[in-house]
Amino acid sequence: MTTTCIIVPCYNEENRIDSTAFKNYSTTLDFLFINDGSNDNTQQILDELADYADNFKVLHLKKNVGKAEAIRQGVLSTSKEYNFIGYLDADLSTPLNEIERLNKIAIESQKSIVMGSRVKLIGTKIERRLKRHLSGRIIATCIDTFLLQLGIYDTQCGAKIIQSSLANVIFKDPFKTKWLFDVELILRTKLNFGKNYCLQNIMEVPLLTWTDVGASKITLIDILNLPFNFLKIYGHYK
Repeated sequence: MTTTCIIVPCYNEENRIDSTAFKNYSTTLDFLFINDGSNDNTQQILDELADYADNFKVLHLKKNVGKAEAIRQGVLSTSKEYNFIGYLDADLSTPLNEIERLNKIAIESQKSIVMGSRVKLIGTKIERRLKRHLSGRIIATCIDTFLLQLGIYDTQCGAKIIQSSLANVIFKDPFKTKWLFDVELILRTKLNFGKNYCLQNIMEVPLLTWTDVGASKITLIDILNLPFNFLKIYGHYK
């Protein structure tokens, strides 16, 4: 039986995490919630989830390490138990049925990485603020043109499924950036296995539903630091 664990990083999510949605969703997926040093009521909410069902587990980190490192700690702690490892934002901007769909595609296609993509197509429901959409497209275009060169539309969507054998390789070392770790994952795959491997084994899947929940953890300082993070990634991986 193919098994999958979805990692959900959580930092001060008491007002954003929909624990009822998790409890009411029937699935064969396991979920590992990472309490990233929260100082609100997140720990209690996650402990209640862990007590609710066997497929819910929690890893508490003593201090806040950021989304990238929180997910990395989750992968390192559990990847050897599963065939696939995924991650998902706690606010469920990508709904649970969509991460389940991505997982099914990953299993059936046996692709190494299956990535959700927030491309607005006829018949889809992608709700994204105009300012965030425009800034996202500029960032995504720069990322693929200058760093990846793989034709990827949306690196930053927070819903991905990765084969555990690959995850053990690309999550092994700490990331150089806080918010562009998705880019680093793909670059590490490209450096380890080559461009042709990436073209054949990475699949982008347009999401049917995605909602911009708001209250993003990305600050103005993070946005202003993006050019420096680009240069940091370029200098390290090129």
